[in-house]
Amino acid sequence: MAPLIEWMDEFELGIDKVDADHRALIELINGLTDALNTDSGDDDIKHLLTEIHTRIGDHFAEEERIMRETGYAAYDAHKADHERLLGDILNMIDDYREVYALAPDLLGIRIENWFMVHFRTHDARLHGIAG
Repeated sequence: MAPLIEWMDEFELGIDKVDADHRALIELINGLTDALNTDSGDDDIKHLLTEIHTRIGDHFAEEERIMRETGYAAYDAHKADHERLLGDILNMIDDYREVYALAPDLLGIRIENWFMVHFRTHDARLHGIAG
């Protein structure tokens, strides 16, 4: 089975730590998709969602540190999107049993959209601000 998100060169921002985090997050998201497609137990799925939330929180903190240090002009909007996205992940964890256990493909689609939209609208603007 093909991964949900294939690594693309456009994900490279030229910031080593951020690029490594993006790779790791894509691996986690693809691992979640594999778990959903192999009927892993609810506890495994919730554990993966929690791991994604934790890793994303750490990643966002690193991005925000870089943006503050470089005087990034769109910091407030980017940080607000981070806060919204972390809330979305918590909602996905809460909704897992009620919604996604019945239609696991929806969770994969939601996470893929979540990652891609944030990357294309916010992270791509960070390209090369620090290295």
